[in-house]
Amino acid sequence: MLQNRKEEAVGVLSKIYSSPRLEDEIAILEELLEQERKSEVKVKYSDIFKKKEIRCAFICGGGLQAFQQFSAISIIMYYSPIIIQMAGFRSNQSALFLSLIVSGMNAAATILGIYLIDIAGRKVLALASLSGMTISLVVLSTSCYLMGHGNATQTLGWIAILGLVLYILFYAPGMGPVPWTVNSEIYPQEYRGLCGGMSATVNWICSVIMSTSFLSVVDAIGLGESFMILLGVSVIAVVFVIFCMPETKGLTFEEVANIWNERVHGKDKNVQKTQL
Repeated sequence: MLQNRKEEAVGVLSKIYSSPRLEDEIAILEELLEQERKSEVKVKYSDIFKKKEIRCAFICGGGLQAFQQFSAISIIMYYSPIIIQMAGFRSNQSALFLSLIVSGMNAAATILGIYLIDIAGRKVLALASLSGMTISLVVLSTSCYLMGHGNATQTLGWIAILGLVLYILFYAPGMGPVPWTVNSEIYPQEYRGLCGGMSATVNWICSVIMSTSFLSVVDAIGLGESFMILLGVSVIAVVFVIFCMPETKGLTFEEVANIWNERVHGKDKNVQKTQL
């Protein structure tokens, strides 16, 4: 729409919305674009933190990206061969083969998430994903803890692998796509590019922190104990999603903006503002 390619934009929207919702969405987009051309608002980084509604939205979007990484996905993907060896599978060939299985499960479950995100909804999918990840980290941390304290058996090794696989199965359809999807929906048009870029930066900074610090933490306190810390982060992430993340499934950008206005100003004041 921004590039005056209306027919292509309508073609994309028609795959998401049916009439009469499609016509409403097109009208809303055209109105927003016209307002943007007239106002030519120049958004600054400081505006994101000065305006309460935008700050609230960014805390949600940036928080989701941070929890995506702090709940251990980078560790699982980057270090799965090492984790598998620590779990008792010393052969490099076995470790690489099992890590390929983990990666394959990630790809398959991600495809599943494409279909679930508009059926179950963003918030429900995120909560289900985080709940499953939490259970998986309980399995993984417990098995690794026991192996690290004189109970290294083949059975516990396989239980640790099961924890890895379950983690990926729960992560990929939920906390994999949901933070990116939500960040494309929760900001007003003029802030979308800037806030989306900032939230992506949060994601990669957190990824670097996790990937560069994990092995040092393992050396200091042990593998099982390290996963217990990540388990605690996943529990905090569940609470964050419950209280901070709105459900954006099927909502227009205007309806999402009203959610933030209500949270900041209260429902009655938001109604008065809308009427004015």
